[in-house]
Formats: sequence, structure tokens, C-alpha cells
Amino acid sequence: MNYSIRILLLTTIFAIFSFMTAFSQSSDVQDAATKFGRGISIIDYFYVDDVQPDEMVETAFREMLKELDPHSVYMDAEETKEANEPLEGKFEGIGIQFQIFKDTILVVSPITGGPSEKLGILAGDKIITIDGEEAFGKKVNNEWVRKHLRGDKGTTVSVEILRKGQDELLEYTITRDKIPIYSVDASYMATPVTGYIKINRFSRTTMKEYLDAMSDLQQKGMENLILDLRNNSGGYLDVAISLSDEFLKAGELIVYTEGRRNPRRDAVATSAGKFEKGKLIVLINEGSASASEIVSGAVQDWDRGLIIGRRSFGKGLVQRPFWLPDSSQIRLTIARYYTPTGRCIQKPYDDGVESYFKDLSQRMRHGEMMHADSIQFPDSLRYKTPAGRTVYGGGGIMPDVFVPYDSTKYSDYYTSLWRKGVQNTFVTNLMDRKRADLEAKYKTLDSFINEFTVSDEMKNDFVNFAEEKGVKKDPEGMKQSEEIITTQIKALVARNLFDMSGYFQIINTVSDEYNLALELIMDDKAFSSQNLNY
Repeated sequence: MNYSIRILLLTTIFAIFSFMTAFSQSSDVQDAATKFGRGISIIDYFYVDDVQPDEMVETAFREMLKELDPHSVYMDAEETKEANEPLEGKFEGIGIQFQIFKDTILVVSPITGGPSEKLGILAGDKIITIDGEEAFGKKVNNEWVRKHLRGDKGTTVSVEILRKGQDELLEYTITRDKIPIYSVDASYMATPVTGYIKINRFSRTTMKEYLDAMSDLQQKGMENLILDLRNNSGGYLDVAISLSDEFLKAGELIVYTEGRRNPRRDAVATSAGKFEKGKLIVLINEGSASASEIVSGAVQDWDRGLIIGRRSFGKGLVQRPFWLPDSSQIRLTIARYYTPTGRCIQKPYDDGVESYFKDLSQRMRHGEMMHADSIQFPDSLRYKTPAGRTVYGGGGIMPDVFVPYDSTKYSDYYTSLWRKGVQNTFVTNLMDRKRADLEAKYKTLDSFINEFTVSDEMKNDFVNFAEEKGVKKDPEGMKQSEEIITTQIKALVARNLFDMSGYFQIINTVSDEYNLALELIMDDKAFSSQNLNY
């Protein structure tokens, strides 16, 4: 490394620490920053071999932040970009959902409105070359595909495509564009009066997607709503507040945040909500975190609806991004979330980061996933809602109606299938051979749901296919998990033929939480006994 580059790097390092110390007048902080910068300078100048000061600083940041809490992190420029894409609700590329199938890029579906769809690229197409380079073989994995197909808006990429029934490769030059990432996975009428909406994250586009879905469902006669936040790990705080506002009356507290250098800030509902009346059920589980817990906590604390499922993750720390000169970023915890009754959402992390992220497996071992009474709450963690209902603090949201994890559905045979992705690969193979026939036979999702069945012949084909993929035949295991395996196959076919709403409309039929929600939302006594406002 030449002298001028070293000087540039060290100047950048000192600029970073000057930026950080500007927030504090503490001489201790300034002394520590000076000491750190001096240490890097000494190592760079005197160490026996060449060193990389920039890499040393990155390592130092990562390790320092680990000592604070589980959610304060450092990300380099590329990591920051990748982390922001799902939350911004878009990325730039050619607009396809793809899968690696037999070392080849298979188009699962073009994204609606994207450049690939506009050019006529179809589900089932196989991309054989990208900019003249062979796009098949062992080198091709998900990361390789993203590297070659994603790119800045306005740039072009040339592909050659193999399409079933065509003798020659089809050539396309695709101009990359902004591609939407949807946060509403599914919306449909579960009954003639009950709508269902599943949200996978709280991104910049979530409220528009939600409001579009809500408008469509209300036009179809929706009176009740099942909001599915299972495995939704969160996102933007302001989006969670906006969604909560849809259900609460003007003036009701949604959430408040508070930290050492961040005085209490209250978020309060406005009069803009479009579903302040009507039965509401929110589905949560151990994968529901952060923004999901804000929504479910507000709904629960104001007696607005029923929370069904299992205790949520317990992520109640507020991160603020601080940009560094090289476009890297520190996401630093600056406050905690509190529900309207004053419950802190954050679960304890006193035993360190490793133990913190093993919490879910510990819940399983302790029996919490199967038995609600295995969770003990001291009196100090019991709170009262305006209607007098008891709710619980201590980390996460404890549902009003607990639904145990039913491990009896999942045989060892099923687990082996899932780990190897056999169901998905089987359906991909099926669609490669039968897509035209299936599209001709099932013109609508309703006809598919009512008429398509996984026949005995298809089950046998699946078992044989699984054996080819390394999962030995297990008649007892197949019998134990047959319902969920066949439902997954049907749901995956529906996703390929139609969309994600079709997938969830089918897969939810084997969901205990969903089926209980359908039962309770039609039971007036279930809502009146909880003194709910609907």
C-alpha cells in the first residue's frame, strides 16, 4: 500500500471517530477515539507486514457492537444495500422469480409489470446464456444469478432462453428497471364475510399494498379480518404505526419509545382508520418480531381484537442508522418500544448474544411451544387493559388464545424432505413437464382449488422422486405427514399457476392457527367474553 493511500485511509478513520464523538462532549469518549485512531496508525506504520487498516476498523466496529445488544450492528456498503432492498420495497434488475433447477436457471414466474414480463418471458423458460456466458453448470447458484442479472436501472443484459416446444434458443435484450418487492403475500375472502391478509414485512410499500387489498376485500363484502403476521420479522416503525392506526380510534396510544438520550415519544392514532369496526384477529408466532409486535400489542392493549398463536419473538429495541463516509452504516439501538399499557416488548439479553438467539430452541425444549402453562409470569409483569383483561410483559406478546405447535404432523421423513427441498423440486419438475396441460385445464384459482387433487399415482411418483434425491422410503412417516405433504404439493402448484395468494389459500387449510381463527371469528361469544371492542 503506498503512502498516499495510507494517509487517505487514516484520515477516513479519524473522520469516522470525529463524527461519532461529535454527538458527545464526554472527554472519556474523545480520549477513547483518539487512542483507537493512534493505535491503528501505529500498527499500520510499524507492523512487520503490510496491514489493511480499513479491514481492521471494520472488524473493530463489528466486535464493539456485539458487546452492546443483539440488534446493534455494523454493515459495510454492500451489506447495507442488501439489507435495505426488502424494506424499500424494490430492487433493480430484470424482474423474475427464479430457481436453480438441474444446474439451470428456471424462470418460476416473471414479476408483474417488470421488464421480463413486458418482453414476453414466461414461467418455465430456462436461461441458457447471459451476455454470451454459459448460465448453467455447477458454478450457477443464487448469488451468481443475482450478480449477473441484477444491475442499475437503464443498463441492459442479453439472455438466450430455452422454451419448451421451441427448437431454437430465443434471444432477449432486457433493460433493467426498478422491480417491486411485495410485502403483502396474500389477500382473499376466507368466508363470504371474512377477509384474510398476510403481511411478510413492514416496508415502504406495505401501507399501499394493504390499503389496496383492504379496499378489494371490502368491495367483496368483508366484515371481519384475519391479519396474519406470523413469521413477520418487522421493518419500519412508522409503517407499523400507520397499520395500527387502521384499527384504533383517534387519540388512542399506539406505542411509545424511550431511551437514555431519546425522551419518551408517543405515537397516537388518528381518525384515518378504515377498519375501526368489525371483528379482528391477528395471528402471531415465535417468528413475529418488532413492528409485528407493535401492531399486535396495540390491538391487544386496546381490546380491539383477538391475538391468536404463540408468544412472539420479543424484539423491542429501536435502531437508528448512522451513515459512515464510505457508505457503510452503524445501526445503533437508541430506545425501547413500549405497548400502550406500558409493557416492554424486548425480551432479556443479559446472558449474551449467543444465548439470546438460541431462545427459540430453548422455548421448544422447555415445552413453551406446546403448553401455555409452561410460561410463568410474575405479578410484576401482569398488566390490565381498559376492559380489565390481563396481558403480560417480559418480552414478546403473549396471545389471548394459545395454539400449541403440533409436532405430530412432522415425521422424521417429512423433516428430511423439507431439508432437501424435495416438495419444491418435485413441483418444479412437474411444472416443467405438465405446465401447458395444467394451464389449459385450470383457468381460475377457484377451479383449481375445487378440482385438483394429488392422486395416488402422484404420491407414488413423489415418494420415488424423493428416494432419488436421497430420502429413503418410509411408509409410516409418509402416512403420518401425508396431509401436509400433499397440501404443500397442491399449494406449490397453485403458486406456479397463479400467485402467492393461491399458495396461502391452500396451505392455510392445514394451519391450526388459521382454522381456529375462522372458528372464533364467527363466534360472537368468543369476542364478547373477552370484552372486545368490535
